[in-house]
Amino acid sequence: MDHPLAPETVAVTAGRPPLEPDAPLNAPLTPASTYVAGGSMEYGRYGNPTWEAFEEVLGRLEAGRALTFASGLAAVSAIVDLIAPGEKIVVPRHAYLGVLTIMAEREQRGLLNVARVDVEDTEQVVAACDDAAIVWLESPTNPMLEVADIETIAAAGHEAGARVVVDNTFATPLVQRPLELGADIVLHSATKYLAGHSDAVLGAVVSRDDDVHTALDERRRTLGSVPGVLESWLAARGVRTLHLRLERSQANAAELAHRLEAHDATEKVRYPGFGSMIAIEVRGGAAAADLLTRSTSLWVHATSLGGVESTWERRRRWASEPETVPENLIRMSVGVENVDDLWRDLEAALGGLSG
Repeated sequence: MDHPLAPETVAVTAGRPPLEPDAPLNAPLTPASTYVAGGSMEYGRYGNPTWEAFEEVLGRLEAGRALTFASGLAAVSAIVDLIAPGEKIVVPRHAYLGVLTIMAEREQRGLLNVARVDVEDTEQVVAACDDAAIVWLESPTNPMLEVADIETIAAAGHEAGARVVVDNTFATPLVQRPLELGADIVLHSATKYLAGHSDAVLGAVVSRDDDVHTALDERRRTLGSVPGVLESWLAARGVRTLHLRLERSQANAAELAHRLEAHDATEKVRYPGFGSMIAIEVRGGAAAADLLTRSTSLWVHATSLGGVESTWERRRRWASEPETVPENLIRMSVGVENVDDLWRDLEAALGGLSG
């Protein structure tokens, strides 16, 4: 075709086998550990056609080249391994707990010099870029839903000689494409919105720089942090409906955020104006928040997010969550159910806090 395809069309069409008579419409599962010598894969740790199908879709959506990993944290570890021992990394004060744990553990071992920043304070982040090897961003952040000025921070990071990494898990490439805003590497927990059905653990990175792509691919091979074939197939299938799921869940989230702001049981509602994540702070502290997450029939108390079902949890139930996250904060992942059903379930549970 002589014009660029829309992202939703890319999500449906990319990564499919050639359209030939009797060819499968979808890339099949290829459970192979060994290949005939002489090609580009050679061995099951070096490549797989099923991985490549998902990588093609995600790479097209993010406007770069994608690599899949066994999990989001496996992808994080591969990126962090690009930093020489003792170099500086700028990290959000609030971020995915696994990321913060990796950074703290490597800092304690003397492998990283970690500078923690509030991503919404652009001046603070820009000032921290000096002498950094990597500037790490989440936007929106997990679980506080803070939004970073990616373009400004990326420019400052590059001026300081740093690579800029953006975790795009919450926004997805349908809302923002960080590479086009100046980022060098985009990270995804593909477990979440991309796969979208709470049935696959998978990570991915996307970049445009051939040297970065090669270095990350070498880390994947060396560490053995390769994705499962079934998980890759499920993610490729899941991403076909990403635009439909996100459209519905985002509309639900916007409506629920509006209704929650007017409810007496909520002290604060955090919603960045896009995406499907909400965070609320409820009256009554941690005890009320714990009670609330156990008092619904549709909302599922679970620690993951980004599936078709609505889930929530009080984040400080995890002892290692940053102390700056309020004790009464509940992170909500809004699904694709009927919004009025979701609200009735919420409203009844919220009413129980004061009843």
